[in-house]
Amino acid sequence: MLVSSCGLRRLELSVAEPEKTVDFFAAVLGWAVIAEPGGSFTGWVGDRLAAQVVAGQEGWRVFFGGDEPRELKANSSVDSGRVLHGPWAPQPRHGEPCWVELMTEAPEDEFWAGELGWQIKPGTDDFVLYTSSRHGDPRPVAGRLTTARSQGWQVYFAVDDLAQACARVSELDGRVLLEPTTVPTGLVASVEGPHGGACVLLENPKGWGGNWAS
Repeated sequence: MLVSSCGLRRLELSVAEPEKTVDFFAAVLGWAVIAEPGGSFTGWVGDRLAAQVVAGQEGWRVFFGGDEPRELKANSSVDSGRVLHGPWAPQPRHGEPCWVELMTEAPEDEFWAGELGWQIKPGTDDFVLYTSSRHGDPRPVAGRLTTARSQGWQVYFAVDDLAQACARVSELDGRVLLEPTTVPTGLVASVEGPHGGACVLLENPKGWGGNWAS
């Protein structure tokens, strides 16, 4: 019997220049950086791993917690071990992952529900919530947006002050792809470092998923 995944095991960012990229995110998100064997780097918020940055060209890879490690679609996997980020984890702190959203032109909701044991909660014509009941009542664990824009899993990080974080991105030669705007998740901005790693910043999320948490 499949046990519902209740959140993220970890995030991995694959870019051409991992050291410069992790330094950029450390400056914006306040990560403590550790150099790992093989030329990769990890970014930490306190005792919780925020992300690992490795050499490559694949961008973000999302690892969901689960009982059976395996490859999924859209540059994602299942990894066994303790879930660090999700609806039953502590409230996201500045610099920590706080939500993931699948951007796709061809929704495959039944695939994700079947692979990860999630339930599908309809939202609007182009958006649904995936929920998990692993630890009790269903809670939002991820979102899916039907769009022709960039495809794959979009990752969100919590920030205390969105305007300040965007200013820091610009100071470090990164790009603010989407200026701060309010969406159902909360107040967000989309940013990208000078060496890749586009992501979304979410101001002061109440919990995993921002406003979806309530």
